[in-house]
Amino acid sequence: MEYNYTEEMRRRLRRLEGQVRGVLRLMEEGKSCKDVVSQLSAVRNASDKAIAHIVAENLQQCLMAEQAKGTQDTGKMVHEAVELLVKSR
Repeated sequence: MEYNYTEEMRRRLRRLEGQVRGVLRLMEEGKSCKDVVSQLSAVRNASDKAIAHIVAENLQQCLMAEQAKGTQDTGKMVHEAVELLVKSR
């Protein structure tokens, strides 16, 4: 199956990339540990949200594809999606 990564997903990752550059800039400027860690926490939060968004979108695409084929048992897909989310943490 070919996955459809949306512009929203790419936008989230570009925003995350900018946040990481911001953390590096704080480090280069010699900012406090508190400031760096605070920004890294924001990066982690954004990363978690991006993962959840990508998994949810993928699950929706897979479920729709299975429904189009007439498959009723989608429990395995839901289980795999939950496992991905748990593993990412």
